[in-house]
Amino acid sequence: MNLLENGLVEKFIFKTENKKRLVIGNIPKDYPVYRIRLDKLFYNDQNDRISTWISEYKLKNNIDKIDYSDRESYNKIIHGFITDSNSDAMKKTQQNIEAIGQIEAGVVLADGRIIDGNRRFTCLRNIQEKNKEVQYFEAVILDYSIEHNEKQIKMLELMLQHGVDEKVGYSPIERLVGIYHDIVETKLLTIAEYAKSINDTEKNIAMEVEKAKLLAEFLEFINADKQFHLARDLELVDPLKELHSMLKKINDEETKDDLKNAVFSQFICKPVGDLTRYTRKIKDIANNPKHLKDYLEEQLPIVEKVCDNLEEVDQLTDKKIGEIVENKEIKEDFSRITEKYVSRVAGDITRNAPLRSVEKACNALDEIDLRILHKLKDEQIEDLTEKISTLEKILQKVKEEISGLQI
Repeated sequence: MNLLENGLVEKFIFKTENKKRLVIGNIPKDYPVYRIRLDKLFYNDQNDRISTWISEYKLKNNIDKIDYSDRESYNKIIHGFITDSNSDAMKKTQQNIEAIGQIEAGVVLADGRIIDGNRRFTCLRNIQEKNKEVQYFEAVILDYSIEHNEKQIKMLELMLQHGVDEKVGYSPIERLVGIYHDIVETKLLTIAEYAKSINDTEKNIAMEVEKAKLLAEFLEFINADKQFHLARDLELVDPLKELHSMLKKINDEETKDDLKNAVFSQFICKPVGDLTRYTRKIKDIANNPKHLKDYLEEQLPIVEKVCDNLEEVDQLTDKKIGEIVENKEIKEDFSRITEKYVSRVAGDITRNAPLRSVEKACNALDEIDLRILHKLKDEQIEDLTEKISTLEKILQKVKEEISGLQI
């Protein structure tokens, strides 16, 4: 079925007076907006907003692709994902549509696939079910097929959903998964193309790609390759960001791998409730090479226990993760060692504080331009002399204290 060919004749779409400007292939153009009966539309299962929900469904049902030959059954499945992904946003959007109607037009392909507006479409489906009245989705209809224009359609989707039309932001984990799929896995887009589509810098997207790869590494470590929904449930975005930051400062590859394994193990075990704050403590240790090596050596036996537990499982599930998280002995061992080395790092910082203060003072004094002294007024020279005298007294006290220690 082609909406443009059949819709107007069969009267399930109606052309409005409105237009929507889109930029496709770098060409800006005003496209007509149509009112389309809901039963002629279907969700886009390649929507990055629900990527983890799609992957979870495929895994649980042992399928490679969700069958959409039965449009209504297919729509019910995706409808649930859209709702569960952000139920609060759904309620607000639905209330707005019920109050003032659909304001922003979506974008659909000629076969009925929704490229932009899945959330608005879901709200209209809810309203139709609630009121038992036929509803229409307002959208531009593009005479494209996703099979022959996949890259162009993906770039348009990203532009619309990340750009000025975006009303509800992407979940950070869904964004990382989308980046991994589009840039790393399928290579559908380059970093430059992705950055251009969402009006961001290539540097920022390259960093997001690194984080996405790190996320994939974590899933491989726990024997859950590409089960991205597990990362969503574990709320790993911020802890992953901290890990990525600390790894960038380590040059030795062996140390980097050991640190990854130690932190990955603690991601799955969750020694404390606030995993982000806990990971920042590990980051403080990682910033101190003197203690990092010893910390990793002490953590190694516990990491091996976690790996042994993971190897016993054919397929990691939420239930098995719960069992690992409930292992109090492992959690307490991880936490105890981390806290021990956090204290050692803090002690070093305290002991080094006098030296750092003196170094800071020396650097500040070195920056004085002696030529300026000849241009000072009498009052300024008097103030400066007084401050130097105070400084000499402070230095004398410090010297006397150090001399006493040396005796």
